[in-house]
Amino acid sequence: MMVRFNALLLAFFAAISVAVAQPVDHLASWNDGAAKNAIIDFVARTTACGTPDFVPLGERIANFDNDGTLWAEQPVYFQLAFAFGRVKALAPQHPERQTKQPFKALLDKDMKALGAAGEKGLLQIMAAAHTGMTAATIAHTQTLAVAPAARAVQARPVQARLAEEMER
Repeated sequence: MMVRFNALLLAFFAAISVAVAQPVDHLASWNDGAAKNAIIDFVARTTACGTPDFVPLGERIANFDNDGTLWAEQPVYFQLAFAFGRVKALAPQHPERQTKQPFKALLDKDMKALGAAGEKGLLQIMAAAHTGMTAATIAHTQTLAVAPAARAVQARPVQARLAEEMER
């Protein structure tokens, strides 16, 4: 009886030690693959204190979106920067926007008026930037829009990049 109890106790502790020794998969619902591995590697490199890629907690400004992409929030969301740029680029084809808010505020670089337009105004800008475009056209246009920025050196402070974007 004692041998059986000791065997059960040994099996119990062995099972616990195996369970404890297993690494936690923080992306358990994700399929294994390059995207998952890249995110895990990125997080490990940027959160390990003392490593060359370490980013202090107060300076971390990116979030992983549902599809695993980095979704920058600072100085503005990429989607918003794209919409602003797209509306500005399409302005010659839409002269009516020169006098209609929130487009007038954006085109005049009037951030106070743009802010006053609120969520409704931002949604109008987002809709105007994407109306009539297929998903493939949006993807292609976004690729063209970010190519110059991707080549630029991003060593400038966030505030300088934001001021630069607002001047465009």
